[in-house]
Amino acid sequence: MALTLPRIYSSETLQHASTCVLGKDNLRYLKTVLRLRPGDRIIVFDGFGYEFEACIDGFGASDVSLTLGKQFPKMERKISITLAQAIPKAGKMDLIVKTAAELGADVIVPFIAARSVSRIEGEKASMKVARWQKIVREAARCARSIQVTVVEPVLSFADMLSRAAPDERKLIFWEEEDQQSIRDALNEKRFAGAVCYFIIVGPEGGLSRDEVNLAKEAGFVSVSLGRQILKVETAAAAILSIIQYEKGIFSQSGEEEK
Repeated sequence: MALTLPRIYSSETLQHASTCVLGKDNLRYLKTVLRLRPGDRIIVFDGFGYEFEACIDGFGASDVSLTLGKQFPKMERKISITLAQAIPKAGKMDLIVKTAAELGADVIVPFIAARSVSRIEGEKASMKVARWQKIVREAARCARSIQVTVVEPVLSFADMLSRAAPDERKLIFWEEEDQQSIRDALNEKRFAGAVCYFIIVGPEGGLSRDEVNLAKEAGFVSVSLGRQILKVETAAAAILSIIQYEKGIFSQSGEEEK
């Protein structure tokens, strides 16, 4: 893949396509910012694993028409991670969403915890989710990921728990946990073959004991990151990095066996 070619997200699926039309935002970016012309090449991806080298056919009044060329091989991820993140203060969630997407989170589930200071709902919540969806698309473009992280609607704590599937390795991170570390949880033999992870990270004030108990009743295992307490905007990034190093895109056994 030519790393110098601009990489653009397409909202259209490219699975069976030979041509593609990009919208107004990409028109301005490609024509005015990058100053590309008809005949120039770019890379276009749809967030579902399909990625092509493409040639610009022309610029319309509000769109860009492309002809798709060589398809790049689909790269399947070794594991799937859902991050359930309690809504933090102010704009911290933007950074958490961006970093989580770059680190390979497949799904982000924002939720309201008992100690969440920000309590967004209704139209405001929908606007926030739309903003986060835009952030993850840009993160996928910059990180050269073939998949775009899904940001789900804001849920209550109880609804978030019910969102976890039975076959997922369910972990809730709690600063008061003193029996099991993330290393213990990831290396437990009976879960050695787990490929789907659902992790819960609390807000600035942490999760309450009642919330942790409810999670345990729903099949979650309480784990810690050790004695050091991380800021909310750092915790998810640290957890995702550890899991990806041990099991996923950063793991030492990342190459397929020959």
